[in-house]
Order: sequence, then structure tokens, then C-alpha cells
Amino acid sequence: MSNLACLVAEAPADWAERPALRLDEHALTYRALDEASARVAAMLSGLGLVAGDRVGVMLPNVLQFPVVYYGILRAGCVVVPMNPLLKSREVAYYLSDAQAKVAFVWHGFAEEGGRGAEDAGAQAVVVAPTEFEAHLGRHEPTAGVADRDAEDTAVLLYTSGTTGQPKGAQLTHANLLRNAQESARLFTLGPADVVFGGLPLFHSFGQTCGMNAVLSAGSMLTLLPRFDPTEALRVLERDRVTVMQGVPTMYGALLQHPQRGEYDLSALSMGASGGASLPVEVLRAFEAAFGCPILEGYGLSETSPVASFNHLDGARKPGSIGTPINGVAMRLVDDEFGEVAEGEVGEIAISGHNVMKGYWNRPEATADAVRDGWFRTGDMARRDEDGYYFIVDRKKDLIIRGGYNVYPREIEEVLYTHPAVGEAAVIGTPHPTHGEEVVAVVALKPGATATSEELRDFTKDRVAAYKYPRHVRLVASLPKGPTGKILKREIVPPAPATLANPTEVGDER
Repeated sequence: MSNLACLVAEAPADWAERPALRLDEHALTYRALDEASARVAAMLSGLGLVAGDRVGVMLPNVLQFPVVYYGILRAGCVVVPMNPLLKSREVAYYLSDAQAKVAFVWHGFAEEGGRGAEDAGAQAVVVAPTEFEAHLGRHEPTAGVADRDAEDTAVLLYTSGTTGQPKGAQLTHANLLRNAQESARLFTLGPADVVFGGLPLFHSFGQTCGMNAVLSAGSMLTLLPRFDPTEALRVLERDRVTVMQGVPTMYGALLQHPQRGEYDLSALSMGASGGASLPVEVLRAFEAAFGCPILEGYGLSETSPVASFNHLDGARKPGSIGTPINGVAMRLVDDEFGEVAEGEVGEIAISGHNVMKGYWNRPEATADAVRDGWFRTGDMARRDEDGYYFIVDRKKDLIIRGGYNVYPREIEEVLYTHPAVGEAAVIGTPHPTHGEEVVAVVALKPGATATSEELRDFTKDRVAAYKYPRHVRLVASLPKGPTGKILKREIVPPAPATLANPTEVGDER
């Protein structure tokens, strides 16, 4: 049996009454999670779904997320995780591309999610506390788990470069199970551990390193639906959290909290950081303030996600993403896929149990990204004499704002739908708390009129809240190369002082 849902269905009997997940005063034991997910599988069968069908999941970090996630897998279906902050246009795209038949939508986002599902021809199942549990209670739990092959797709995780539309990375049961087990070993998780669950479960980091790894080890995941440093410190103290998982902005926020010394975090034994480069000064200051080491690692949605990490029992090098995890190989290549000379910068290529089996319905994109089992990441790095990797630049123009990925092409496409916009370029620029901020530089069509505020609000209404540009600069024209291509590298970003004001806009025409 290779179904990832066996993490729940075949958990050891002596774990049954242990809390698997907690959200404030509510907890879900391993036994309760097993039964509830079996009822979700029965619900999906009643709706006519069969093995291989895709099902959207648009839920925040709540106890219903794992119930739905493993229920979908138990039925043999494929999970399509989505950020609950997505607008209906975005929801409709993901569900349509995945050809999803059903989407579970959190009640607080039912308007956008429901409209997107309707536009995609999918049935929306609204998930609201108490009501959802009552609905599940009307379904007898499905016996057993659907038999799936190790190479069958378990999760369709949408990602994108800076060109083209978002692509669904097909992550198999084997990809995710092995990566979860390796993550649990990496963090030395066991039944006595409590892991901080502030990373979004719809994202690969929180899903694999948090939820799946925790359940593979008999640990507990304590959830925080929306990261707030005060709430995070309260949860870390209350639940005696032993392992903190977060993105650099989370560690920075805890470090800068004025009352951090008033909380007892003595149970914390380690932290894990990913999603973006962790500033060395933040790493050192956090370790000094909280008395626990932070391990920095690296991975992508297409690699399930973990590819490399620093290790507790090995040398830790600040600024490094560590070395490949067990069963994974990494190398540095040039544009022709040849290995670069030792000491030179090259693009990271990854091979191993963690590499996706391909992009959903995109054979050309798959062929471009994966060659002979090696996935090209688009990230440039160097490797030192000890085999440790150091990211030096991003080949792609990906913006990471507060740990969330923002793809400039998507925002530019939205701006271009405004009747006054002639040219648009979206770039990222360093931000003191968010890591990067999204900036749009726009040239209007001749004779057209629009204000920076209008364009900012126009985009805000059409994309998730973390994506829209807080800063819109109007210019007479954008810099271009000899072929007419816009040269983003020649665009001067706002000054750091300007970024302190999130509503700052500009007009330089």
C-alpha cells in the first residue's frame, strides 16, 4: 500500500488517543483524524468521485484541513491545495486547469471560492465549524484506504515561473511520503515533540515538513491560522513547542517583539527555516536570544519540497542551504546542462525521490524543466569545498513577500487589463519586515489617464492580498533593450524610506 493517507489510517495503535493537531482549545487525536478523514472519503464517493479525480482544498490552517486532505487521499483522489486568499478569477483558473470536480472552501472565503468553483464547473463544499462535522456525521466511514501506486499523483501543487500560466506540479505518493519521513528524521521528531504550525498547510513547506512529517512520527502540530508574533509567542509557550518551522520574516518578527523575554520558550530545541534566504544576522541574533539553533534548508514545490538542509549533527554554515538530504543529489549546471567548474556559480539541478513526475498536462514545460531525472531549479548557487551550497541569485524574477511567492508576470497581466495601461513591469525590492515588497512601474497609453492609487486598487480587487503592488510608480516610459524588451534590471526601485509607508505611490511622468 503506497497511499499517503496511510500516515493516518495505519498509525500505531498506541498513538490513537494522542493529539495529532491542536488549534487553541480544540484538539484532534490520531483516532479522531482517522475516523473523520474516512467520512470525507465516503462523502466524496457519494458525490460520484473515483480514484484519480482532482479535488480543490481552499482552507486555512484549521483542524478541518488535515481531515479533508487525508479524506481526499483515502478516496484515491488528488488534492489540489489553494491559498484561501485567492480571488474568484484565480480559483477558477486552478480548478479549471486541474479539471477538479469538487472544492472544499472555508466559510470565511465562500464568496470568492464559491464563485470561482461555479465558474470552473466544480461543486463547492463550504466548510464551517460544527456544520461541517454534522454533515460528516451523516456518512459512514469508508473502510480502508484506496489502493494507489507509489507513482500515482497524490497532490497537484500549483507553481509558476515569471512567464506563462501557473503549472500544476504532480507530486506522487512516493514523493511526499519519503520527503515527510526524511524531514522527520532531519528534525529528529518523535512522539514527545510539538511542532509549530504557522506555515500555511496549502504550501509544500508546511504540508510536508509540518503536517505529513509530524503525523509520520507521532508528534503534535499546533496550528496558527494567521501568523502574528504575539500569538506565535503565546502558542510556543503554551504548548511547549520543541520545533519551530518558519520563513525568515517569522523569525525576524519574533526577534523584534518587544516582550519576547516575557515568554518561556525553554522547550524550544531547534528551528527550521526555508522559503527564502535567512539573513545571517537574524540567524545569529535569534539563536542568541532564544537559545536554540536554526537549520536553514532549501527546496521547491517541484521537489516535494525538501532538497537540502543543514544538519544538527554536522557543521552548520550561516548563509548556506546545507547539503542534499538522504536520497537526493544536487549539482550546478550551465545553460547547456553541463556541470560548471568547481567553485563557479551555476544553476542548481536536483535529482532523487523528491522530484515531481511532471507538470500536469504540460509535457513541453516538463521536458524543459526535467532532463534525465534532473530538475532545473532556476536558482543560481555556488558550492564550497565541503559540499555546502550557497544561493547567490535567482534566475527567475520571483518575488517572495512575507514568505509567499508572487510571480510578476501574473500581476503584469492584471495591470494590462486596465484600459489606461500601456506598459507595466512588476519587480521586487528589499523590505525591512516582509523580505521583499511588490512594486509596479507603469507607463500609460498616450492620452489615457489613471492615478497610481487607481491602479493599485484595481489590482488589489483582482489578486490575493499578498500579491498586489503596494507601490505603483507612473513613468513616461519603461527602459527597453534593442529588441524592445523591457529591462527590469534598469528600473530603479523605491528608496527604503519610501517602503516604510505601505500606501506610497508615485508619479514620475
